[in-house]
Amino acid sequence: MSDFKQSGTIVTFPRLRPRDEAQREKELVTHARRTPLALIIPCLVSELEQPALAGMVARLAGTPYLDTAVISLDRADAAGYARALEYFRALRLRTMVVWNDAEPVAAIIREIEMAVLNLGPRGKGRAVWVALGAVIAEERAEAVAFLDADVVTFERSLLTNLVYPILHPALDFDYAKGYYARYSDRLHGRVTRLMVRPLLQALLNTVGHHPYLEYVDSFRYPLSGEFAVHATLLRRLRIPSDWGLEVGLLFEVLRHRSPRRICQVDVADRFDHKHQALSPDNPGSSLHRMAIDITKHLLRTLAAAGVIVPSGSFKALQVAFQRYAEDAVADSFAVAVFNGLAFDRHAEEEAVDVFTHAFAEGCEQFVQDPLGTPAMPNWARVLSAMPGIGDRLLAAVRELGGVLEP
Repeated sequence: MSDFKQSGTIVTFPRLRPRDEAQREKELVTHARRTPLALIIPCLVSELEQPALAGMVARLAGTPYLDTAVISLDRADAAGYARALEYFRALRLRTMVVWNDAEPVAAIIREIEMAVLNLGPRGKGRAVWVALGAVIAEERAEAVAFLDADVVTFERSLLTNLVYPILHPALDFDYAKGYYARYSDRLHGRVTRLMVRPLLQALLNTVGHHPYLEYVDSFRYPLSGEFAVHATLLRRLRIPSDWGLEVGLLFEVLRHRSPRRICQVDVADRFDHKHQALSPDNPGSSLHRMAIDITKHLLRTLAAAGVIVPSGSFKALQVAFQRYAEDAVADSFAVAVFNGLAFDRHAEEEAVDVFTHAFAEGCEQFVQDPLGTPAMPNWARVLSAMPGIGDRLLAAVRELGGVLEP
């Protein structure tokens, strides 16, 4: 049974009892007339071959409260794009496929980089940012939800739960972040369990309590890629282009909204998606790189929030982090045993070793370059510097045949 106790600075929506999903969807259909909803899914063309995306498309098909599905398609040639157009017709929804590799779209991105700011390396963050520009230019959606394309356990109720606090007119929330339990026959979510949680504990106990630290610590799954945003925020958000996307967005949302208008939602009984390799010998890849990027972004957002972390404290932080990470392994073992799940203690301890080195590397990179790679500019700045660029982006998508009507 879920616990409805509220803790931290944001509101938590637990699921306390089963709900009639058909009735909830009818409610959202009514609410969506006032607040039309778009769904953005960043997607590599290779994911069209994966059963996870096929399952998501089948379950999302015909979602009655969804105005537009926006697929931000990366790494696709002309044949891949043609296949994607046919593939996503199965959604039976108004669908926009943004082909990021198409020359008309790529040319617009190059113009933006020359006139405004370099967008950084290609990846999920940039795919989300480009799709967001198309949504803003179209001026149809009053709320936008974001899902990853690799959710193996996806059910449509996940989306319903996620957007409910944003669409319901009696609830005054502008940002909703999903949380869930990640497990299969064993516990998953190593970066959250063994990296982010211990790091937040180390910071709280070494640096001291601070409203921003307590805000981040309020999220039960701060690395969740499933969130929904009201349109009033869309133009203002700066999005990191690397693995710091989720942590960076938490800071961006708090810059523009009171914590009382930020919430988290229990969206699913169980959640599982693609698992990244640990890459212990390659700090530029997979979870190893993710841990480094998360460390840098957390330190940068802390500094931007006014939290002073003296460079001399990093060694103490590293020792504290390792201790809390080792405690997290013991806690995870207990949870696994209680629930009859498999548990590989060696693999967990190996992950802690990698994350400890990643934390030290992230601290060193932060000291050498506190600003790092700037987050991508928000769309308010881009549209101010380049009036009409959003319309041109949208026109390019349309001319490529990327707007599919049901």
